[in-house]
Amino acid sequence: MSDRADTVVVLGLGLIGGSLARALRQAGFCRRLVGYGHREPSLRRGLELGVIDDFTLDLDEAIAAADILVLCTPTLVAAATLEQILLRLEGRADGPVITDAASVKGNLLKAARGACGGAFPPRLVLAHPIAGSERSGVEASDAGLFVNHRVILTPVAGNDPAAVQLVRDMWRSTGADVVEMAVAEHDAVLAATSHLPHLLAYALVDALAQSPASTDIFRFAAGGFRDFTRIASSDPVMWRDIAIANRDALLAATDAFSDHLAQLRRAVADGDGDTLLETFRRAKAARDEFAAMLKERGQTGH
Repeated sequence: MSDRADTVVVLGLGLIGGSLARALRQAGFCRRLVGYGHREPSLRRGLELGVIDDFTLDLDEAIAAADILVLCTPTLVAAATLEQILLRLEGRADGPVITDAASVKGNLLKAARGACGGAFPPRLVLAHPIAGSERSGVEASDAGLFVNHRVILTPVAGNDPAAVQLVRDMWRSTGADVVEMAVAEHDAVLAATSHLPHLLAYALVDALAQSPASTDIFRFAAGGFRDFTRIASSDPVMWRDIAIANRDALLAATDAFSDHLAQLRRAVADGDGDTLLETFRRAKAARDEFAAMLKERGQTGH
């Protein structure tokens, strides 16, 4: 692939930012990769590993260097940083294409409009790669992280079509399957399929850890517990930020799940085997269908 952009600047060189930089280098998408952040040791490590070509601790330098600026910071930090960037670019039509990798879109949409007097900046293309790991940091970065995974773009009215296409091309170069979705739909879907499961995993592990029998519980826990709670090893700060940023959608998903769990509790209490069996059968059929969909996309469903 020939270069599609001269310089891509990655703000936040962790797992996602580092993996994106590695993937873009491997694909030959751009000539130069620059890292930006507040922690020099992490950026310097990225330079040593060959993830980036250069780095800066100065936001103005990062903006000036970029053809594409990618925010790969935690969700709440991304919103605050986006505001700073847009205020610096106020009145300019020749700034970089800006995109992100945050798990929540609504708060970034709100931040962008707030910084631009209610308008939406045409060269901002909100995006979310559905890929990750419980590992974190540039040391965990992987050029193949996005292969056969979905990246959701959430373009809005007023977006520059050329900017949307450039961001689409960038993610496709990583091996990702790029789809589009409305901002509100994205946040509702991710609340149900990602944010709620993390909330439940953290809640279960925390509740069991505080039990008087916690030592025996963890000593004798088997594979099912390990598999269900694996995501509770994810970065707590990142998931705190996601829960706050996507508060309304996460509360709706949590309330719907709580109602369903209450129905199952009643079935257990009443010895209602028919309800339990029907629920378990429906869930198994849905899970098997999901596993088949993942297999078609080249991912494991187990």
